[in-house]
Amino acid sequence: MKTIGLIGGLSWESTADYYHIINTLVKEELGGLNSAKCLLYSFNMEEIAVLQREGKWDIAAQKLADAAKTLEKGGADVILICTNTMHKVAKEVKEAVSIPLIHIAESTARSITAKGLNKVGLLGTKFTMEQGFYSDILKVFGIDTIIPKACEREDVHSIIFDELCQGQFFSESKERYLEIIRNLVAEGAEGIILGCTEIPLLIKDEDIDIPLFNTTYLHSKEAVDFSFGRQ
Repeated sequence: MKTIGLIGGLSWESTADYYHIINTLVKEELGGLNSAKCLLYSFNMEEIAVLQREGKWDIAAQKLADAAKTLEKGGADVILICTNTMHKVAKEVKEAVSIPLIHIAESTARSITAKGLNKVGLLGTKFTMEQGFYSDILKVFGIDTIIPKACEREDVHSIIFDELCQGQFFSESKERYLEIIRNLVAEGAEGIILGCTEIPLLIKDEDIDIPLFNTTYLHSKEAVDFSFGRQ
C-alpha cells in the first residue's frame, strides 16, 4: 500500500471527512485492522483565507508547494490538496514535487463522463465558480458547466465560509442550496458538482433526484485506488 500525502486544514472539517472516507475504503477492501497509510500537513485555514481574500495566490501557492515538499520528504507517494478552491494553485504544487498530484477536478470529470453527462451545475466558493481553473478542466473532458446567478453565488460562498467551515449546519441554508440546485436543473444541469469539500457535509444524495458529485469522496476514492496500484 502506498502512502497518501494530504494537504489539509482547508478546512479541517472537510479534511476529517477525507480521513474518514479514505480509511473506510481501505477497511472495506482489506478488512481487519487495516487502515490507510497517510501523512497530513494541516494548515491554519485563517492564514490561507486571508491570502484568498487579498488575492495573494502566489504566496498561497508557495505555502502549499512547501507543504507538498514536506509530505514528499516524509515518504508520501502521492499528493492530495483537500479542497477544491486551492486547486487554483495545483500547477505550482505539482511542479514542486516529483510525486503525482491527483487533481480533484479531474477525479470529478472522470465520474461525470462515466455517467454519460455533458452539462452539470457547479457549486463552490466564488473562486471556484467564477474563475476558470475548475471549469476549464471540465471542458477538456467535454463537460459544460452552469453556475448560479450572482446573488446565489454570494449565498453559496457565504454559507461555506460562515457556516460549513465552522462546523455549523442549518436547515435554512440547506434549503437555500436545494433551491439553487433546482434553479440549475431548470437551466439544463444534468447533475450537480458539490465543488467545495464542505458542501457534502450538508447536501446528500437523497436530497435531490439527479446525480450529485461529491468531490471529497471522488478525490478520496482515486487516492485509495492509487495507493493500491490501480492508477
